[in-house]
Amino acid sequence: MGIFDKLKDGASKAADLAKDSVEIAKINSQISGKRKEIEKSYLLIGKEVYDAYTNKQLDTLESLVKEQSNLIRGLEEEVEQLEYKIRQIKDEKECVCGRVVPMDTKFCPSCGHQFEEIVKVVPVEEQTADEIIIVQKHCGSCHEIVNESDLFCEKCGNRLAP
Repeated sequence: MGIFDKLKDGASKAADLAKDSVEIAKINSQISGKRKEIEKSYLLIGKEVYDAYTNKQLDTLESLVKEQSNLIRGLEEEVEQLEYKIRQIKDEKECVCGRVVPMDTKFCPSCGHQFEEIVKVVPVEEQTADEIIIVQKHCGSCHEIVNESDLFCEKCGNRLAP
């Protein structure tokens, strides 16, 4: 691969990353707006409950609370869908314990949960002799590189020593 091909490839990757970053920023803005709407509904419910309590009319609240609760539930579902879109863009998934991990993770490093395997072909880049070697912690069972804070190996599920 010539130097111009490498530059072209690098520029293409940078453009893709920039496009993804812009898309993620737009989605995060939408999430922020939805969360503000949720807060407004919480405040409205609180105000109406207080007003009804001070006027001794608590029996009039049910329809308002039900309406606002349904609105909040819908907004929360929209936020979840938007967060899922972000994980797709970042090529990540969420474990049952709540930890977000790379899509190719087989076992959660926090709780050990085993993910269903998704087959994905990933191109391998050539490495040059000028690259720096970094020493990292490895799993004792499969020798996969793991983070210092991981309790379980993402590849084989082996419990890691603290």
